[in-house]
Amino acid sequence: MASEEAVNMRVADFLHMKGGNEKSSYANNSCTQEITIRNVQPLIKKIIKGIANLDGFPQCFNIADLGCSTGPNTLLAVSNIINEVQEVCKEKNLETPQFQVYLNDLFGNDFNSIFKSLPMFYAELNKEQGVDFDSCFISAVPGSFHGRLFPDKSIHLFHSANSLHWLSQVPKGIENNGLNVYLAKTSPPNVFEMYRIQFEKDFTTFLESRSKEIIDGGHMVLALGGRSDIDPSSNGRSCLWELFAKSLADMAKEGLVRESDIQSFNVPMYNPCEDEVRGLIHKQGSFNLDTLESFETNWDPNDTNFANVKDSEEPNFGKRVAKKVRAAAEPMLVTYFGHSAMDLAFQKFGKYMDEHLSTEIIEIFVLVISLTKI
Repeated sequence: MASEEAVNMRVADFLHMKGGNEKSSYANNSCTQEITIRNVQPLIKKIIKGIANLDGFPQCFNIADLGCSTGPNTLLAVSNIINEVQEVCKEKNLETPQFQVYLNDLFGNDFNSIFKSLPMFYAELNKEQGVDFDSCFISAVPGSFHGRLFPDKSIHLFHSANSLHWLSQVPKGIENNGLNVYLAKTSPPNVFEMYRIQFEKDFTTFLESRSKEIIDGGHMVLALGGRSDIDPSSNGRSCLWELFAKSLADMAKEGLVRESDIQSFNVPMYNPCEDEVRGLIHKQGSFNLDTLESFETNWDPNDTNFANVKDSEEPNFGKRVAKKVRAAAEPMLVTYFGHSAMDLAFQKFGKYMDEHLSTEIIEIFVLVISLTKI
């Protein structure tokens, strides 16, 4: 697609993970995101216990997973929540509720793959927890969480992992970002400001929408990509996109992509720091902020000591990172640069990642938030 057409498209029209079950799919390259879901589990456990101690569970417990994506992580989050409810009900001799689960993502998400995996999911749930199809009802709710998705006061628990750092649109007024495709060290000051403003608008709209949809006293658990430094260009994702922009610039010099296409493309993502998130929650005013924590994780959970970076004579860590990025970003990038550019772009990107990681490690910084509706 020509970049002119791409610029005029809404992010919701093209932002989704790479579907299917091929080797390059998101389903087979999302182990990093799985770490986030598992790290949030203790917080889920605490919230479920709190609900049980306070009023117990309603006859039907309504759960919404926002930005569910596709692959094993989608139903992992749901399974974790249901398991915690089951455990606490057994412990306190409470009647186990029915579960209404809503899986939300944008319209291009591969919901069909999720539906095909449901029979196996129900079988596992029945085997492990005794929950059968008559007790757990799963539905898809396509649409943007930057607006309304559910009726008033209908949801008891919202969950979202690895999604809220995505923006509803590319910030306006950043045409002077040059060959940068994100917040880079060489980006002009106004680019940083416009990204911040867009995130502030989107996150506030998200909170306002959920405040209408959640019951009084209901809970939200959110995990999103953030940053530890006040400088927006300091986080690992900024470094990653700088290297990808370098790959595209090489291809422009070789006549394989147009420089104008690179200039028209900017990643619709923002990684906030803790103070930004805390300030927006307090300003919006519908929720008590119960928890705001953070953790860092490696791009490859199986290589926690970065052995492939430091010790291998044939470095391949960067190439594995490139595969993960491709699974998450290829549908978006194809919109601007076309399918034919993808193989070479990610080949170059993988080499640049290997070179960079031989001297400096890139970690992912994640913010974890729990909120209670006032």
